[in-house]
Amino acid sequence: MRQGFDNEKYVKMQSEHIKERIGQFGDKLYLEFGGKLFDDYHASRVLPGFAPDSKLRMLMQLSDYAEIVIVISAADIEKNKIRSDLGITYDVDVLRLRDAFLEKGLFVGSVVITHYSGQNSANQFKTKLERKNIRVYLHYTIEGYPSNVPLIVSPEGYGKNDYIETSRPLVVITAPGPGSGKMATCLSQLYHDNLRGIKAGYAKFETFPIWNLPLKHPVNLAYEAATADLNDVNMIDPFHLEAYGKTAVNYNRDIEIFPVLNAIFEGIYGSNPYQSPTDMGVNMAGCCIIDDEACCQASRMEIIRRYYAALNKVVKDEGNENEVYKIELLMKQARISVDDRSVTLAARKRAEELGVPAAAVELADGHIITSKTTDFLGASAALLLNALKYLAGVDHDTKLIKPEAIEPIQNLKVRYLGGKNPRLHTDEVLIALTLAACTDENARRALEQLPSLRGCQVHTSVMLSEVDSKIFKKLGMDLTSEPVQSAKKRY
Repeated sequence: MRQGFDNEKYVKMQSEHIKERIGQFGDKLYLEFGGKLFDDYHASRVLPGFAPDSKLRMLMQLSDYAEIVIVISAADIEKNKIRSDLGITYDVDVLRLRDAFLEKGLFVGSVVITHYSGQNSANQFKTKLERKNIRVYLHYTIEGYPSNVPLIVSPEGYGKNDYIETSRPLVVITAPGPGSGKMATCLSQLYHDNLRGIKAGYAKFETFPIWNLPLKHPVNLAYEAATADLNDVNMIDPFHLEAYGKTAVNYNRDIEIFPVLNAIFEGIYGSNPYQSPTDMGVNMAGCCIIDDEACCQASRMEIIRRYYAALNKVVKDEGNENEVYKIELLMKQARISVDDRSVTLAARKRAEELGVPAAAVELADGHIITSKTTDFLGASAALLLNALKYLAGVDHDTKLIKPEAIEPIQNLKVRYLGGKNPRLHTDEVLIALTLAACTDENARRALEQLPSLRGCQVHTSVMLSEVDSKIFKKLGMDLTSEPVQSAKKRY
């Protein structure tokens, strides 16, 4: 795949920049950490070369300096809010994150429950954590937040919050998802540290939008597409332009909240160390792009992918049309349409020609492989086999899995498990291929090509089952589907 981003340079430059920011404040820096730490696949798609765990690697460079505080909102615990990408609740994700950090040798100091107002579910979660010997702190709901600055910066505001005991100069504040209260946790700590005579500062680490790329750069437009459901909008930072006469890109929520932050900083310190929202950031990703056109093209494909995802959510009654409309506007700004994605055209054309569900994949060398639904296989399962045969140099007409091996699986599905669809799903065909590889050299060679599918583009003419979608995701393939549900449930 064409690389557009220098990941090693990024890890080194980003960690050094954070060390410099710690030194600007003296004793301690609270770093609000946005986005996904372990699996930032959006960044890896729009910045080819960016490793999904780059931010984690960067933190590991600072492991001697850093401790991690995980924040969760009591309101999210109360309503059992779920991480859509993982299918687990936020409270379960807190434990997952803690275990993952500890496995990497990072120190997790505590958990903070924010927006607390006595919720019973939050109390139960607090007890659960404490039984695991995890320190838990409570931060309370403040009436009129964030506008009522006199109350916020007072003993009845931040002063009511528990003070988080920390021991290292860099305190990373992270959370399962947005709206958890990371920024408020940082500012509350600044208030308490100031009372204790501790020189502390605040900074924000958010990969997107990339502040030193143009406002309508495809990478930044792709970020808007990714957050279309949140209605985030990239904007020129007016505070940065006024202070320095330089253009920088930020997003609406940080720009809108900056006057309030400015007042809070003045209430705590008497002055604000930052002249703009952009000043608060420490992101260096824009400095590590080595092939701008590669990133532009990857970002255009990501916008199209997000468009299809939004359409699919509407069909499944999981989304709303406003998200679709917003991404359509972004596509116009980027001067692209779904027809610019070659694999999309190939899948649609095959389905129209044959009158059955079809699928297509674009491989790393640009070659496009197609497939169709058959009596034995769904189109997505057939696509995997066709692609693996091509990559392994196996003739297309060669049967990697014999029909007599497929029929018993179909019999199991329909006769014994009560299924109505006899065709093999992607997970089932991969298991069958694995068994075939024990005795068949072609199957073994094909199976060894699975890693080569990572990063490949896939499109299907109908929406897939959850099983098939998850297999493509696990293989690292970027899937889109026409917003059409298969009436015969072939998938």
